[in-house]
Amino acid sequence: MSAIALIDYGAGNLRSVHNALVAAGATDVAVTADPDVVAKADRMVLPGVGAFAACMNGLSAIPGLIDAMEQRVRGQGAPFLGICVGMQLLADAGEEHGTHQGLGWIGGTVRAFTPAPGLRIPHMGWNDVIPAGDHPVIAAGEAYYLHSYHFADATDVAATSDHGGLFTAAVAKDNIVGVQYHPEKSQAYGLATLERFLAWRP
Repeated sequence: MSAIALIDYGAGNLRSVHNALVAAGATDVAVTADPDVVAKADRMVLPGVGAFAACMNGLSAIPGLIDAMEQRVRGQGAPFLGICVGMQLLADAGEEHGTHQGLGWIGGTVRAFTPAPGLRIPHMGWNDVIPAGDHPVIAAGEAYYLHSYHFADATDVAATSDHGGLFTAAVAKDNIVGVQYHPEKSQAYGLATLERFLAWRP
């Protein structure tokens, strides 16, 4: 089993994601913010909980971390999984508490759900994952969501769900995949998602 870097930048529920990866079959998971470890990882997982700006600031505050991620993922093709805000950080920008630059790995902007009568915000609980095409990691099913912002106008949508209208449930481009839902909270469906990610050879 390949070595996995689970990125620790102060903005993820690391213990539950770590435990879910192990339950899915991972045997070598390093919870790390060390750019040297990240630069050598066989695959990478970026979790995220909270506000876009705080998460992006947390990543940026660790010297060399984003550069190491860029080198290993975009330069060398290591498989990458972003979870919840970790998926949103792939966008060009996020509009929570002002406009803030994202990683820019996948085009689009993270925007708030538009309030409407009867629409609960945050979007919380179980909802569909509807694949937009064939992808080795993304499958139809139901997953657990918790978010008030969504990845709008994404250039590489891999799945959608519906909360007052369709929104991006997953994105995928080359060796990069991101999911808005929480695999670590999605029981059998979530574990199967992580198993597919661990087996993925893009």
